[in-house]
This record gives sequence, structure tokens and C-alpha cells, in this order.
Amino acid sequence: MRLTFHGCELDLKRHSFSRNGEERPLEPQVFDLLALLCQHADTLVTRDQIITEVWQGRIVSEAAISSRINSVRRAIGDDGRRQAMLRTVPRLGFQFIGPVEVDGAAARPAASETTTAQAIRMTRSRDGTGIAFATTGQGPPLLRAGHFLTHLEQDWHSPIWRPILEDIGQHFSFVRYDQRATGLSDQTVVGLDLDCLVDDLAAVAEAAGLDRFPIFAASQGVPVAIAYAVRHPEKVSKLVLYGGYAQGRSRRGTAEERENAEAIKTVIRNGWGRRGAAFAAAFSTLYMPDATQDQIAHMRDLQLASATPENAVALRVAIDQFDVTGLLERVRAPTLVVHAREDSVHPVEQASVLATGIPGAELHVVEGRNHIPLWQTQSWQSVMQAMLRFLG
Repeated sequence: MRLTFHGCELDLKRHSFSRNGEERPLEPQVFDLLALLCQHADTLVTRDQIITEVWQGRIVSEAAISSRINSVRRAIGDDGRRQAMLRTVPRLGFQFIGPVEVDGAAARPAASETTTAQAIRMTRSRDGTGIAFATTGQGPPLLRAGHFLTHLEQDWHSPIWRPILEDIGQHFSFVRYDQRATGLSDQTVVGLDLDCLVDDLAAVAEAAGLDRFPIFAASQGVPVAIAYAVRHPEKVSKLVLYGGYAQGRSRRGTAEERENAEAIKTVIRNGWGRRGAAFAAAFSTLYMPDATQDQIAHMRDLQLASATPENAVALRVAIDQFDVTGLLERVRAPTLVVHAREDSVHPVEQASVLATGIPGAELHVVEGRNHIPLWQTQSWQSVMQAMLRFLG
């Protein structure tokens, strides 16, 4: 990803900086600090945030921070007197004065208070488990099947999930929920099998007053949506399946997939929600290799907000066992299967299994490698356009 501003360019992938077309070396901490400030253009970046993101929470002196800030100013052609590009907010932090472009496009603005208003409600699944859900946006209904790593409240302020909610909310009344054992839903781990998760979707649809509606499902929400569509064909008008699978890792029959399943569980057990750079790098490389530092930091914070380490492992064990290959031919709803070609979590071959098994399904493979769709990547528009075209 490239960030451009005031005749300067930061290439986050190459870790390079240029000004007026001339490449200039930056110390690693100065580069990371400039990237952090640019990614939060026109918003306050606190000193605590700088310490967390640039120094990974280590104890650091005010003199060290001031030294790096001065180095940033020299690099971009600013100074402490003019503060034309980098403003000091006394005793609080710093504000980079935009605009900043991301890969040639203007950075996404923060959501306003009017766009982020939502009412969260509760319903009960068949076994009594409390499920939290909310509806936002305008237009005909679209239900999102529950999936890993959500929190209804925090998602509104998320640089990962908010863009999805905003873009879909321009066209649909978007109903979403936290799956059981995560977010604001009941955190007690009871019944994580496929039938229970289908019951949760059914409970939300009923509580939201949905009659006949399309479903958007991502990742492990895909087998849940498929099973619901087979159980309630009269309810589902269309299916959009993104980055999903028919067979969980433990059911795909290869030693490599089983080893990958164990590796993911080990990573979760040892690093879930921790601030250590190693876990953040491993998790982001797997799920969203093109993420910004801001998105990586949010994902780390979201982990503990969404689920305990124990619940996260229990969910991974359960969803790795899902297998809906026997249900595919019974799906009657028109279906769009969307998948990133280099997705490392669920391989693109699983998209082919879905599209081949579901009668009349349309397959749309996008160039990209992010399991979690990221608004700043080139594949974002392709995914959104395909979905909106299909849903009409």
C-alpha cells in the first residue's frame, strides 16, 4: 500500500519513503511513526497510541518521542514553528494535516455520528442462548450470517468492518449478529455444532421480522448460510458466499490442511489479544496480509473483545469440522460465490467446490490474498460491485 501526501510517498510494502520523487532513507521508528500519523490523517494520535504502535508498549522517554517527531518533520519538509503538516496538540499528541491518498485514492473518511447510530437488541436461540443483533442502513433487508471476530458495538469504529457496514448500508437494511460465544452474544460455550449456529441465524431472522431475504455469508458463516437455506428454502431469496468453504480444514482429507488447523489453534492459544508483534504479524499475514498498522492494531484489540482465548479455540475446533458438501445440491436459492485467488485461510479450491455443487451458482474469483476484505485493496471494488450487481 502506498500513502501519498504533500509531494511525499510512503510505500508500506517496500518500506520506502520519497519526497519530490527522490527516495530518502528513514530510520525504522521514524518510518513507522510517519505511517501511523498518515493513516490517522486529520485525527488526533495520542502519545499513548504512539508508544503502543511504534514502541510496542515499551517504556520510552518524552525526549525519544520528540526526537522521532522532529525527524518526521524534517523528512516531510515541516518544522515545529510552522506545523504546516504536523500539528502538536499540547499534552495530548499530534495531528497530521491531510489530505492523504491511499494507492491513488483519497483516504476513507471517518464515520459520522449519524452514520454510526444503531440499536442493539437480543433474542434467544432454540436452546436459550442469547444472541445480540442489530440493523443498520436503508433499503431492502440483507442478513449477514455470524462469523468469527465481530463485536456489534466495536465494529462501528473498526477500520476493518466499518467500511463494509457503510457500503452495504447505502443499499440495504443490513441485519448482523454476533455468533454465540462471541461479542455481545452469550459467551457461554454451549452447542457450537452446525445445527446450533443455524438455529442462531433463524432466531435473528425471526426477531428482525424478516420474511424472504438474501443472506451475505463470509468464511465459516458460509456453511451456516447453506444449511439454513436448505432447511428454510422459502425464506432465502439469494446467497452471496465470500471466502467460504464446504469442508472445514479437518475434513479436507490432507495432512497439510490438518497441520494448518493445528497451527492456527496454537497461534490463538499462545497469542490471542496480546500486544506482542510476533502474534500480530502472524495473524495479519494469514488473514489480511495487506492490512495497515491501524487495522492490525484494531484486530488485536478486537480479539479479546470478541472472544476469550478458550472460546476462540473452541470455535476453531468446531468450524474446522463443518462439512456441507452433502447439502450443496439441495440449495435452491440463486447463489454467488466470491473468493480471493490467494486466500490463505480457505483455499480458492473450496470456492470451486461450492460453485460446482450448488445448482446454477455463479463463481467470481478476484485477484487478491486477503481472507478479510479490506477497503484499501484493489479487489474491494470488484467484490462490492459483483455483490451489488447480483443482489440487484
